[in-house]
Amino acid sequence: MIHLLPGTRINISVKAVILILGLIAFIASTAEAQKKNKQTQPPDDSFYDSHFHLTNYIQEGTDIHKYLEIMGNRVGRSTLFGIPLQQMWAYHNSGSFAPTYYLQSDAPLYYYSFTDAYIASAYNSLSETEKQRFDPMITGFNPADMYAKEHVKRVLQTFPGVFSGIGEFSIHKEFVSAKVAGEAASLANPALDSLLQFAGEVGLVVLIHNDMDMPFAKAGTEPVYLDQIKELFKRHPKTTIIWAHIGLGRVVHPVQPSASEPIGERNQSYLQIVEGILKDSGLRHVHFDISWDEVAKYLSYTPQSLTNTVTIISRYPDRFLFGTDVVAPTSPEMYYAVYAKYDALWKNLSPEVSQKLRKGNYERIFNEARQKVRNWEKMHASTGSKK
Repeated sequence: MIHLLPGTRINISVKAVILILGLIAFIASTAEAQKKNKQTQPPDDSFYDSHFHLTNYIQEGTDIHKYLEIMGNRVGRSTLFGIPLQQMWAYHNSGSFAPTYYLQSDAPLYYYSFTDAYIASAYNSLSETEKQRFDPMITGFNPADMYAKEHVKRVLQTFPGVFSGIGEFSIHKEFVSAKVAGEAASLANPALDSLLQFAGEVGLVVLIHNDMDMPFAKAGTEPVYLDQIKELFKRHPKTTIIWAHIGLGRVVHPVQPSASEPIGERNQSYLQIVEGILKDSGLRHVHFDISWDEVAKYLSYTPQSLTNTVTIISRYPDRFLFGTDVVAPTSPEMYYAVYAKYDALWKNLSPEVSQKLRKGNYERIFNEARQKVRNWEKMHASTGSKK
C-alpha cells in the first residue's frame, strides 16, 4: 500500500511494481540500443546528381530506362543532358579509326543541336512518376552565337514541361575550346550575356563550365579567366548559376602562389579565391558543383587540402552541389565510382552539411526552377520564336 496524500491510498501489488520496473528498464534499454545503432549505422550515401551526361561526344549513350535501373533507390533525382559538341570523324585524320572522345582525334568538334530533341524524347518516354526524378537541361546551342537565346526559347516552346535549365556548356575548357569549329566562345561576348539574361528571365538554372585558369599555368600568376567570369556573373544577379567543377580541370589545377608551396597550400590559396566569391554580396546567386573524378583528386589530395575543403563547404553549406559528371555509364560500378572518390569528404562533413551538399541544395534550386520555367511556358505557349 502506498500513501500519497492524507486520506489517499493506492493498493499496488508487488507483482505490479515488478511489471512497472520491468517496463521502465525495457524502455531505457531500447533507447540505449537505438542510440548505439544510430552511432554505428553507416553514413547516408544517397544523393541527387547535379551533373550527368546521358550521351557522349558522338551522341551515343545509355538508355534512360537503363539509367533509372542504375540509379535505383540510391539516387533520388538527376539532371539530364547530352553533350552539345559532336566529335567529327575525319577520314583523312584518323582513317578507319572512329574517335569517340575529343582527345582521340585532331579533327574539330561542332555544335550538335539535335541533342536537345533527343533528351526531350528520352524524358517523354518515361512515366509521370519517373519524370519527377529528372531535370533535363538544354545544351545544343553555340554560346558565341547571338541566336543562342532563340534556340533555347524555341526548345522550351517545342517541348513544354521538360527542361529546367541550360548546360553544361563550355566557354574556356582545356583541350576542347581550341577544337570547336567557328568563332571561339568568350566570356566577354554579348551572345553569352544575352543567353544568361534570358535564362534569368525564364528561371532556367545555368550550369557553365569555364576553367579558372589556363592549362599548366605558371606559379604565382593570377588565374587568366577569373576576373572575366566574376564580371560576367555580376552582370546577371537574377540568374541562378552553377559553376561546374569549381573552375578546375584535368590539368587546370588549384592556383599556385609559388613553385615551392606544397599542394596543400596551393589548395588553400585556391579556396581563398573561392571564398572571396562566396563572400561577395554581388555573387550570392553563384553556386559550385564538385563533380568529376578529376576534381576529387584536388579537393582531398592531402590531409591539409581535405581539411581546407571541408572548412569552406561547411562555412557555406548552401552554395555547393554534388554531381558525378559521368558520361553514358554502362554499369553501376562505373557510375558510382565518382561518389566513392569523395569518400574522405563524406566522412569529414557533418550530417547536416553533407545532406545539403548531396541533396538539399539540388532540391531547393531545381524545384524553384521547375516552377518558374513552367510558369514562363504557360505565358509564352502561343508566341513565336522571337519577341
